[in-house]
Amino acid sequence: MTTVTKGKYGEDLACRYLSKLGYKIIERNFRIRGGEIDIIAKDGQTLVYVEVKTRSSNYFGTPEESVTAQKLRFLERAVKFYRARRKNLPQLERIDVVSVDLSSKTSSLRLIKNITL
Repeated sequence: MTTVTKGKYGEDLACRYLSKLGYKIIERNFRIRGGEIDIIAKDGQTLVYVEVKTRSSNYFGTPEESVTAQKLRFLERAVKFYRARRKNLPQLERIDVVSVDLSSKTSSLRLIKNITL
C-alpha cells in the first residue's frame, strides 16, 4: 500500500468513525498552498477541522505523535483561508486529531479533541 493510498484509507476510516460519533462531515481535503485540512465537520454547533494521521507501524511513534507544532501552525493558517472563503459558518471552532493505527490485524482509531499549541 502506498503512502497516498494508506492516507486516503485512513481518512475514509476516520470519516466513518466521526460520523458514528455524531459529527456531520462537511468537506474533505480542503487544499491551500503547502498542504490541506483533511476533514471539516460539525460537532453540534462547533466547526471542527480534523487532522488524520495514519500509520502502519509504530516504529517512529504513534500517529498522533507526528502532529507537530509546525503542523498545528499550518492548520491554524489554513483555517483562516477556509473561513475567508465560506459563509455562514458556526462561530465556535476547534482542531481535532484522529489517530489511525494499522499496525495490527484490526485497525484502531483514537480521537483527540481540541488540540492546541
